[in-house]
Amino acid sequence: KGRRYPVVYFLHGYLNSAEGVMKQARIEEAYAAAAGKGPAFILVVPDSYTRQGGSMYSNSVTVGNFEDFVARDLVAYVDSHYRTLARRESRGLAGHSMGGYGTLKLGMKHPDVFSALYAMNPCCLIPRPLTAEEGRKFETMDLETALKGDFPVRAYFAVAAAWSPNPGKPPFYADLGTHNGEIDPLVLAKWHANAPTAMIPQYVSALRSMTAIGLDTGTQDFVRADDEAMHAELQRFHLAHDWEIYEGDHGNRVPERLRAIVLPFFQKHLKAQ
Repeated sequence: KGRRYPVVYFLHGYLNSAEGVMKQARIEEAYAAAAGKGPAFILVVPDSYTRQGGSMYSNSVTVGNFEDFVARDLVAYVDSHYRTLARRESRGLAGHSMGGYGTLKLGMKHPDVFSALYAMNPCCLIPRPLTAEEGRKFETMDLETALKGDFPVRAYFAVAAAWSPNPGKPPFYADLGTHNGEIDPLVLAKWHANAPTAMIPQYVSALRSMTAIGLDTGTQDFVRADDEAMHAELQRFHLAHDWEIYEGDHGNRVPERLRAIVLPFFQKHLKAQ
């Protein structure tokens, strides 16, 4: 009863939930395998599903403060209710896709909370352009159509709600990339400011303070360009990190890699009792 444990927080991806990723990534199975081969730890999988399909692990006055929820509220709750080692050296943050994005962003902004990061197939890492033609298509869309749209449609509105919220602008409560059919440069600046590759120069010391950073992507992954750009930017500032391009797509190897690579990564780098 006197023993305490490191904690790994795992963030799910867009259009997923904590319950969904537990099943799809076979997290309990991966945890059981890791627990028998290295130091014991606590694994926490929070939920970040929203009406828009995902919070982008950001603070938004209309969607909710999901950055604070993970980095502050959740950590404080877990430390006060479980036998944790309540120190940064014993806390790790990982995630897949949108969760990988959240891992890098929250890790940069909260180096006092987390000491090791592993981003699996992280999305949304580079600033993306928007044409006026694309923007007009979204600007004229009604709420019902938007919420039932395909992945790119829903993701567009999720990003707007997370990064350019506007509580006085129903029904999306967000400023969109175009206004009256023309590109809104301020909105795009807000979106680009949330791209981790653009954030790195401001957070070099935070990333350098990490015990370990891991980053991976698949050979057929649709976010591979994002991940290669992040790898190059980390190299530019001589920030040590594990990097791998493996044979696979965006999600087909996640359960296997969680078991064989990611959880052992934290057993190696987090301080146990």
